[in-house]
Amino acid sequence: MKKYAIIVAGGSGTRMGAAIPKQYLEVGGQPILMQTLSVFHETDSSIKLILVIPESDFSLWSELCLKFGFLVPHRLVAGGKSRFQSVKNGLDAIPGNGGLVAIHDGVRPFVQPKVILESFEKAEEMGSAIAVVALKDSIRKLTDDGRSFFQERQYFRLVQTPQTFQVSKIKKAFETSELYHFTDDATVYEHQGWQVYLISGNPENIKITTPEDMEYASYLFQQRNK
Repeated sequence: MKKYAIIVAGGSGTRMGAAIPKQYLEVGGQPILMQTLSVFHETDSSIKLILVIPESDFSLWSELCLKFGFLVPHRLVAGGKSRFQSVKNGLDAIPGNGGLVAIHDGVRPFVQPKVILESFEKAEEMGSAIAVVALKDSIRKLTDDGRSFFQERQYFRLVQTPQTFQVSKIKKAFETSELYHFTDDATVYEHQGWQVYLISGNPENIKITTPEDMEYASYLFQQRNK
């Protein structure tokens, strides 16, 4: 089966407070987005990479690729007004309905290769494969009247990416109209009445969003390169 990976990076980086969107900030000597693309390419060079960023960032990205000598092959696709629309644009760039596609946040550069490989393996078998991790902390459910209730954390998981699917199924799922509760690709898939299949992610596969995340990311890169 052909394998694709849609790397989505449409954020403005307002929570980071930086001059440029967070996906272009440097960690470990390269922009975060390049680190993410490299992980997929190094895991399996046959994966066809589709990078979805705002069209207004195309020239900036070209300049960064030249500056850092970034040669990982990828196709550039213009993002939409929401994550849903950006992913849909990425899916539209895939010819036909065959193969498998991993959808991944551009600011998650610490995904482990074994997670990527298992996501493709299980998606081929089950239709989908969603990376999740167990909770460590106790959790409580809040109600509108200000009360809270204990919840058994063993019944909950934190959702990460990649979220990998059979192309035919996820393209069908994205034919629907965008709804407010589509917080990720799994919820769009699930809207069709299909059960998502969960796989174990890796805890350090954080989504870099805040300055504190950048500090932790720098630490993770130092540990990786020891």
